[in-house]
Amino acid sequence: MKTLISPDNVWALWTILIVAAALAIVLEQKYKWANKVTGCILALVFVMILANLKVIPTDSSVYDNVWDYVVPLAVPMLLFRANIKKIGKETGKFLIMYLFSALGTVLGSFAAFGVFKNLIPELHKIIPMFTGTYIGGSVNFAAMSHEYGVSKEINSAALVADNLLMALYFFVLIIIPTMNFFLKKYRHPYIDKLEKESNPEDDTETLSAKYWGGKEISLKDIALVIASAFVIVTVSNLIADFFGTVIPKPAPGEQFFLTLANGLLSNSYLIMTTITMILATVFENFFGKLPGSQEIGTFLIYIFFAVIGAPASISLILKEAPLLLLVAALIVGINLIVSLILGKLFKFSIEEIMVASNANVGGPTTSAAMAIAKGWTALVGPALLVGTLGYVLGNYFGIFVGTMLG
Repeated sequence: MKTLISPDNVWALWTILIVAAALAIVLEQKYKWANKVTGCILALVFVMILANLKVIPTDSSVYDNVWDYVVPLAVPMLLFRANIKKIGKETGKFLIMYLFSALGTVLGSFAAFGVFKNLIPELHKIIPMFTGTYIGGSVNFAAMSHEYGVSKEINSAALVADNLLMALYFFVLIIIPTMNFFLKKYRHPYIDKLEKESNPEDDTETLSAKYWGGKEISLKDIALVIASAFVIVTVSNLIADFFGTVIPKPAPGEQFFLTLANGLLSNSYLIMTTITMILATVFENFFGKLPGSQEIGTFLIYIFFAVIGAPASISLILKEAPLLLLVAALIVGINLIVSLILGKLFKFSIEEIMVASNANVGGPTTSAAMAIAKGWTALVGPALLVGTLGYVLGNYFGIFVGTMLG
């Protein structure tokens, strides 16, 4: 697909991503309507509009670099205050909500098969792909595609549908906690805490502007934040590569414990999260009080949200596979409904429910990014941990659904 800016125009594409993230932050802190929508959604929308107007491409090595380098650096920065003693109890509870949400994905998969089985050929092969990716992530999408021998054409169309739906679903997850109906029906302690910490007499600033107010920071602080993040990411990748080589990786569905060990110990995000939280706990006085880590890390996450909007091509999905978009939408819709019902029954907060659903549908990075963007910092660590575990669980849930569908 020909675009105004070519996929190999690296400087132009980086400029668009950086400007989109910066503009989103400025609007979020200046206008109350933008604060409600949130800067992460604004950044996503800016880039999605440019992609659908064919100004920028839907695929480029620049976008891959954001996933490969920008996000991994943001993760440790945002976990420098993640003291294990403080978030240990929260993670166990949050895992239960995550599993409730995963159940919603499984039920949605069966429902989608029942509705569309006579309309889409080989749907019994496609559904496990969506099940895997909406419990784990893109790695599970690829694993299920290989396991069930899905053709390249169907695989490509399903991936486009997944990208567009994921972008649209973030709108829903971000907006729900701002709606009075849900605020009346569910607990919302994280939102209450943010409002309590802000100055109620100062009505001129948005919540975002108050939360990210100016702080004293030195050149040394910036240097230590960036250097620490680079060291942690490098060491994490070395450890993950080592375990990935030492522990064999069986085919999906075979040798459960071996697959589990490989999936966990060779996952750089899980290693990264673990190392950072150990350091943040042992050296709390250093990492916990290091200025700039939250600000730099959050800006990097906004760039990540901008990238999410790029592959969301509406014209491409309407041309190639509109029914697959409906299949994905039904699965994710039931995930949300089940999450809201079980979350209410077991007294989870609306913030926990939304982040858990995001951890299923989008994975650890997007769920953590959402928690960061909304200011629910206590949920960042748990979101990363359970979302990473989802990379392992996604294959098993996908194969379970595929086996049941025959």
